[in-house]
Amino acid sequence: SIKHPDSERFIDAKLEQGKITGANVSVKIDDDFMRCVESGEVYRRQFPVWSDKPEVSIDTDARALWGKIVYNAWKSAEPGVLFWDTITRESVPDCYADLGFQTVSTNPCGEIPLCPYDSCRLLAVNLYSYVKNPFTDHAEFDYELFAGHIAKAQRIMDDIIDLEMEKIDTIIGKIERDHETSEVKETELNLWKKIRAKTLKGRRTGLGTTAEGDMIAALGLRYGTAEATQMSVNVHRALAVAAFGSSVQMAKERGAFEVYDAERERNNPYISRLRDFAPELVAEMEKHGRRNIACLTIAPTGTTSLMTRTSSGIEPVFMPVYKRRRKINANDVETRVDYVDESGDKFEEYVVYHPKFIDWMRVNGIEVRDDYSQAEIDSLVARSPYYKATANDIDWLEKVRMQGAVQKWVDHSISVTINLPADVDVDLVNRLYLEAWKAGCKGCTIYRDGCRSGVLIAAENEKKKKDASKAEKDGLEPSSDSVAQPLMLKRPMELEADVVRFQNNKEKWIAFVGLVDGRPYEIFTGLADDEDGIFCPKSVSKGKIIKAVDDKGSKRYDFQFINKRGLKTTIEGLSDKFNPEYWNYAKLISGVLRYGMPIDQVVKLVNGLELNSHSINTWKMGVERALKKYLPSGTPANGQKCPHCGQETLIYQEGCLICTSCGNSRCG
Repeated sequence: SIKHPDSERFIDAKLEQGKITGANVSVKIDDDFMRCVESGEVYRRQFPVWSDKPEVSIDTDARALWGKIVYNAWKSAEPGVLFWDTITRESVPDCYADLGFQTVSTNPCGEIPLCPYDSCRLLAVNLYSYVKNPFTDHAEFDYELFAGHIAKAQRIMDDIIDLEMEKIDTIIGKIERDHETSEVKETELNLWKKIRAKTLKGRRTGLGTTAEGDMIAALGLRYGTAEATQMSVNVHRALAVAAFGSSVQMAKERGAFEVYDAERERNNPYISRLRDFAPELVAEMEKHGRRNIACLTIAPTGTTSLMTRTSSGIEPVFMPVYKRRRKINANDVETRVDYVDESGDKFEEYVVYHPKFIDWMRVNGIEVRDDYSQAEIDSLVARSPYYKATANDIDWLEKVRMQGAVQKWVDHSISVTINLPADVDVDLVNRLYLEAWKAGCKGCTIYRDGCRSGVLIAAENEKKKKDASKAEKDGLEPSSDSVAQPLMLKRPMELEADVVRFQNNKEKWIAFVGLVDGRPYEIFTGLADDEDGIFCPKSVSKGKIIKAVDDKGSKRYDFQFINKRGLKTTIEGLSDKFNPEYWNYAKLISGVLRYGMPIDQVVKLVNGLELNSHSINTWKMGVERALKKYLPSGTPANGQKCPHCGQETLIYQEGCLICTSCGNSRCG
């Protein structure tokens, strides 16, 4: 909360690399603060935040604090802002705040404000699929088909809750059957019972949309214009009526959510808006109730949009067509060389089309080729409805107004990132955040091209100095990734170990990764579940690698784990399970791990091994996946571009590549 006395420190937290990783940060901002920003008045921060008799009170220059938020967002893309009074004022679940539905935070991407113990459930409908005769003069939106599908989608969402209940009941039953004492099980059991109770009491859903940008283009409109904004409002208003209508129908069939009370909701702004537009619907709702306490949201849908081959969420298309480079295999003599980098690596250039841009080309009789020049590409885009409608060249203020207008028909929230070119000034960010508040947005996030990497570089240099100093005191050698790593040490007789399973072509393989202080120190791999391989139960994920000596004095490495009956089980001779070629490579990998090479560099080394790389299901890729699990969260994937938005803003997060620009995620 901006009202907290430490909010300024929180606003600055992510300027220092490594201080907060694996999380997006936003500030809860109340209307009183925003009014003080506009008027120049002093704003009071206090702790406890909402106490009538706070222990700490600080009078603050609201404009100066707002300026810090805006500058940091311009500089590093964070913090985002959550307009908390708008969120709680518009929230239908907050009509039941005294019954446990008071909104306290949001899910990670901010599209669902949540109360304690509730869940984020998402389903997205592809808006492009409801455009009849797309990219023609006869294009129109099929509202009748859309309404029918939305009603079914809302029913699916309610069914999902019942499926969720089956799993929660299974978990609760398992905990109750466990042999631990009731005192040991109490905390976990109470947690799941609270989740179960809150789920059934409210039956919250998150039905939303994707492909907004493609829908607008297919209708012959340009994203970022008032005409396109009105079209979006019409569609999302129709969505709200259909979804709430479906929820009312299910209340007749299955019963309303447990605490439904029409009087509590009567003056809620969202319900009042719905009543004005669809009075018959609200009258039916007040008579029979509603199945779900809240129904709608618009998520980022990064992965979903890749599957549907559309633009994501409510966002515009990032780029409709652009050129990419593909590294050429050194042994392939038949490929075309278009570019050679400073390391001598050769690349072939090719054109990448947004799938719906191809649809536009075909409708207009334009040949789809991969050898267009950049000038020809620019000319094609200029003829299309995607012209000046991409993330970097739309009217950003109109985009904010569009978000605010659509928000009036979405009872939860909307996940949006405003992508800005690198050369925009701080004042634009200020105007965008202010416009977002005035337009009725519940939150806002911006990303200025390249801003995050600049901060990381500046912070990394300072962090290297600190790490070098600390490493010198601790007898360690600082590594190139700014984390002091242990030097080669005498291998302990026992190492904690993780078990990682993967495919090598059609064979099932298994890796045992020995750890020192949670960091990979060595790796063994072998065939799994095979007569000549290693049998290790699939339920086993951890154990110990033990250095042993047999009766003849020969050394070997065994893996020991605790089975389901609580007994120690040992797999002898891990080193004997290797294909000789893989054994030699594994010794190399283990050697560099033991000497403290940074994990990202070890992964790069493995990637460069000359093995069969035609399939992702290779031993090499399996070892890569095993090691990526140990990359520190937030490690930049230098040189790699997001396959969805094309930005070099990929970081590793628990072994997965996450794009900080568009939210696209890819594991492995």
